Amino acid sequence: MNTRHLLPLLALTLLPGAAFAHPGHGENGLTAGLLHPFGGLDHLLAMLAIGIWAAQQPRALKLAVPAAFLAALLGGFALAVAGVGLPQVETGIALSVLLLGLLIASAVRLPAAVSLVMAGTFALFHGHAHGLEASGSLAAFAAGFLAASLSLHLGGSLLASAVQQRLPLLARSAGAAIAASGALMMI
Repeated sequence: MNTRHLLPLLALTLLPGAAFAHPGHGENGLTAGLLHPFGGLDHLLAMLAIGIWAAQQPRALKLAVPAAFLAALLGGFALAVAGVGLPQVETGIALSVLLLGLLIASAVRLPAAVSLVMAGTFALFHGHAHGLEASGSLAAFAAGFLAASLSLHLGGSLLASAVQQRLPLLARSAGAAIAASGALMMI
């Protein structure tokens, strides 16, 4: 897939929310879950960043990092739904955006275990936040936010893969912008 086709495809991922002209209608269960990751810059950037970071990793981690993230995302969701608190959730989310941005900007390749633990830890915070804000059927909500998160991971990965060959500094510059956004979220 070339960049000419990729960018319009990524733009289409932002349209589902525009289809709802009357907020509050139909936003339960699956629909709410599908829209949730697009509703906040923190979640949106983190989901894209996981995909970008995964694209920078060795072949064995290209799928393992997003898979670990999604598994822990569901775990964090389950903790919140069960009433198990997680300290400093918003700080953890902002810190995840900052650190993911720095990882992308530096194009660092960490040991596999460290990468997977980091992805899982970041996801626990994001999943917990999703669980606290869940509405409607919890199973449908979880299916929705997992599908949306996966689509954002895939979008970030495809974008990074497309530009790494032609414009290697673009992905790293995107990482710097993501890190700056995370730093602002920490304030």
